[in-house]
Amino acid sequence: MPIYEYRCKGCNKRVNVFQRQMNAPAAAVCPNCGGSDLRRLISRFAVVRNEDQMLDSLDDDSLLSGVDENDPRSVAAWARKMQSKMGEEVEPEFEEMIDRMEAGEMPDEMDDMGGADDDMDL
Repeated sequence: MPIYEYRCKGCNKRVNVFQRQMNAPAAAVCPNCGGSDLRRLISRFAVVRNEDQMLDSLDDDSLLSGVDENDPRSVAAWARKMQSKMGEEVEPEFEEMIDRMEAGEMPDEMDDMGGADDDMDL
């Protein structure tokens, strides 16, 4: 029982249409505007990978191409790309750090993030 995706030409919204049979013609109507002028989309899909396959995909030098370690926005874009590749949720603190880098703040300037104190005696 497939679910097909369409784009409504009237309101430009994405529409999901559930069909009981694969060979039945789709009679899709946009739930947003009621329009029937829909364009079929190629749906996204997920590929299940084991941990080794996931780590192998990270061994790609193209992930680092164009990264300027002196530009917080560039580092944040790299971090988002890595997050997407890993496919896992990150801790809220890490998410906040990326948000701040996207705003132009360097990690060295983020002294209120709860890191170690340099003046601390060990």
